[in-house]
Amino acid sequence: MRSTATASQSTPAPAPAAGDAPLEARQLTADRAAQLYSQLPAGIVASVVLIVVAVYALRGSNYTWVVYGWSAVALAVTAVRAVLGWLYQRDRDRDDKAERWIRWLAVGALASGTLWGVLASLFFELQNDLEHLFILMVLGGVLVGGIAMYAASWSIYAVYGAPVVLPFTYGLMTHELELLRVFSPLVPMFYAACVGVAYRLNTLFLSGFRARRSFRKLNTEYVILNQRLERQLEELAQSHQQVEESGRKLALFVERSPVAVFELDPRGRALHVNPAAEALFGYAGNELDGHAIADLLFSPERRPDVLANWRTLLRDRAPITRLRETTPRRDGQNIVCEWSLTPLVNAQGRVISVIAQVRDVTQQLEAERLKQEFTSTLSHELRTPLTAILGALQLVNSGALGSASPEIQELTAVAERNGQRLLDLINDLLDLEKVESGKLAVELQAMRLDELVHEALTLNRAFAARYKVHLEAAGRLCDSLVRVDRRRMLQVLTNLVSNAAKFSPEGAVVEVTLEERGRQVRLAVHDRGAGIPAAFRSRVFTRFSQADMSLTREKGGTGLGLAICKRMVELMGGRIGFDDREGGGTTFWIDLPKDA
Repeated sequence: MRSTATASQSTPAPAPAAGDAPLEARQLTADRAAQLYSQLPAGIVASVVLIVVAVYALRGSNYTWVVYGWSAVALAVTAVRAVLGWLYQRDRDRDDKAERWIRWLAVGALASGTLWGVLASLFFELQNDLEHLFILMVLGGVLVGGIAMYAASWSIYAVYGAPVVLPFTYGLMTHELELLRVFSPLVPMFYAACVGVAYRLNTLFLSGFRARRSFRKLNTEYVILNQRLERQLEELAQSHQQVEESGRKLALFVERSPVAVFELDPRGRALHVNPAAEALFGYAGNELDGHAIADLLFSPERRPDVLANWRTLLRDRAPITRLRETTPRRDGQNIVCEWSLTPLVNAQGRVISVIAQVRDVTQQLEAERLKQEFTSTLSHELRTPLTAILGALQLVNSGALGSASPEIQELTAVAERNGQRLLDLINDLLDLEKVESGKLAVELQAMRLDELVHEALTLNRAFAARYKVHLEAAGRLCDSLVRVDRRRMLQVLTNLVSNAAKFSPEGAVVEVTLEERGRQVRLAVHDRGAGIPAAFRSRVFTRFSQADMSLTREKGGTGLGLAICKRMVELMGGRIGFDDREGGGTTFWIDLPKDA
């Protein structure tokens, strides 16, 4: 199993990769090399001792010069083996070169075994029984001691023992004594038994190496998992602390909130009520806790609808906002409340509680009603006398009542223009009030939009001429059918075209295009004005918004036209927007769905 130290969650162990087997073999080879070379110093010491003992025991023979020559070669081979062990210990990359070091050790073992085989073949022909016994003891010790040295690799032991046994066996088979010739088969058998023991020990060593590697690996993983567990415990403690802090903040927010807050269980019973809720409905917290809110705060006539909304909330697990209900207070007074219900869902998808926020909007609704009544009454009361004033001024300016002096005509013309602006403002206010209150009725009918465009251009050419601006339809106008209110659509077109004419430079051309875009038709009005400042773009369609007040005073306008256009277009199922025009100016566009 592999572990990542930086992970915050434990992951299951992956299956061994294809490259893990060669890696494990290399690791086992490195362990074998380390074990073999760890036994080399003891083997070198034992070899030196045996060489000295052999020289001392054979010093009185007739082959003294051979004994000393053999001992010199044996000591030289032993020294080379010692240097080999020293070089291995100094090699920092010995684990990567383990196979090479094992091969060199096998060569040293072969040389050492050959030396002892030479000793046996040279001196066993001596007719001294004590020397025979000494050589047998030396060879037996060499074979048995080699098991301990090369137990980690039975093949190296076999290479080491073969040159020891073969010359000695040959010497026994060719000896003149029949007893020794009969004894000769026992030596290879003893060698085979020693090889078997070495093989068994080698198997045990490999199992030990694997167990040690597994233990180290498990220990490393244990350390990593322990570190990960410590980090997770620290993160859990931090998360717990953050949850506690958030809980305290939330509790403080709920207690101090001016909005009434209920925590309800899935059956609609109150679990917790904040002071604002107690003050709003006139009930103490212990009177609401554990009771169904629907039974206490709603009239019997409204309870079925309230319970239906509650079941929908539990089924969909989605918040319900801005739900307005008339609710009786404890003192019997009815108030209009705006409810927002938010379900708290656990990891299993079960609703554990519902947070209900309640605002008293009674005064707000009353203020909106009074404002609308005031606006409507004032607008009607102003429009009636203003219409009469404008009519009288128009009679004077038309000369129907006789000629007047130029000074009087100039004054009456100014009065008429400003009276007309005031009447336009009143009409716009009335239209906007109707739209926002939902009282503006639209009668949608299928008609060709290109005909409305031509009619709007005709009606506004005289107005555009006052600003020395020309109106024209650019390109071919598509004849697609759309469902719109004819009168309201003409009002929107008139507003857009007149705005484009007012804010275009003298001699400019205001172009109107009409094109199909999939399932929609786009109507666009293109002007060559100064464009819309970046700071004003977000407020273009809000009430009383005007980018350049000085220019507006010069050109005229109330700042309500685009706001009215946006709401009327949306009532007819379309949308309105604007873009910068290439080469300067602005393009206002309207997208309307085609009539199916």
